Amino acid sequence: MIRKFLVGLAVFGWAASAANAQTTLLSLSSDNFQVTTVFSNVDEFQFDIEIDGALQPGVYNNPPLERVTYSVTGELVAGTPSGFPAFALQRDMDGAEFYAQGSSLSFEVAATAVLTDGVQIAELVGNDVVFTFNGREIDNGRFHPALLELRADGTGRIQNSNNIVEDNPLLEVTFGQEYITDLAFDAGNTTLLTEPAPPPTFGSGGGSGALSVLWVILLLIAAGMRFTQHRRQPS
Repeated sequence: MIRKFLVGLAVFGWAASAANAQTTLLSLSSDNFQVTTVFSNVDEFQFDIEIDGALQPGVYNNPPLERVTYSVTGELVAGTPSGFPAFALQRDMDGAEFYAQGSSLSFEVAATAVLTDGVQIAELVGNDVVFTFNGREIDNGRFHPALLELRADGTGRIQNSNNIVEDNPLLEVTFGQEYITDLAFDAGNTTLLTEPAPPPTFGSGGGSGALSVLWVILLLIAAGMRFTQHRRQPS
């Protein structure tokens, strides 16, 4: 009985510690922008990226990622390298797979950014391109993984990246050969990054301190149960 309780206690502690881990959410969709198709008709997309770590100022150059999920859909003009009339790209992978396939992510959060309401694009560092998501894929058979760039002046672009569809024999596409779509946005009111609310804690201390107090309480309960069980045993 005591052993089962202690095992349960260890599982609870692990789950509580995992729940207390912090991540940063990066989320963008076509709904955030004024969309103008330039080549082909690709006007729907959604990006959801979970960054492993708390939201903070600094350089994010291929940061550790928990998950990358994104989609891009639209119709294509005749004569593109793929020869498709339309496509619906859906990608869902962990960070290791994202980087291994040739992709990258880059931006910098300004030291002056106010983090309490998330990070808006205006709070990124730079005078030109301030955010780059390059979903480039190498030898994965895909024509349409995206390059998404956002600029400090409230403009941007999403287009196909320079994907190597096949390595042998070589089949590749250059930037924008499949689709190009221009974007416009209000940099001061377009939120890029948010941090999930922390799990509830016990007492007025921080999460780790609260978990430590909880561990002590549960261990005391376990010790009490062991003592009671010992007393009830026949002499």
